[in-house]
Amino acid sequence: MRTLSWADLDRALDATLEKFESSSWTGVYGVPRGGLVLAVCLSHRLGLPLLDQPEAGCLVVDDIYETGRTVEPFRSRTDITTLVWISKVEPQWWTALEVNDSSEWVLFPWENAAAARADEQQYRASRSHG
Repeated sequence: MRTLSWADLDRALDATLEKFESSSWTGVYGVPRGGLVLAVCLSHRLGLPLLDQPEAGCLVVDDIYETGRTVEPFRSRTDITTLVWISKVEPQWWTALEVNDSSEWVLFPWENAAAARADEQQYRASRSHG
């Protein structure tokens, strides 16, 4: 399991600000649940409102793109910017701060390690049936 630290989060936030320094958004929306911490942090750093729903001109963030299930609903939205911290595949219509095709499970600093191990087991079991 790859364990990310709060310092890693700070570096990811800095990379986001650098990558999008000329962008302006109406607010930040975090995909529940993994994107919420990122959204709050970016909202503070950018001085933008934290949105409870995505709106035109906003930044939509999520922690990881693994299967795409959580960000897929935003695929057809050309009026938003979609960003993930880590993408397990090459980004297509979304932006990623890091692309890492490793099958290694990622533990984010805000997650509980025991719960993350259980999530990983459930995820891997769901992929082995079918």
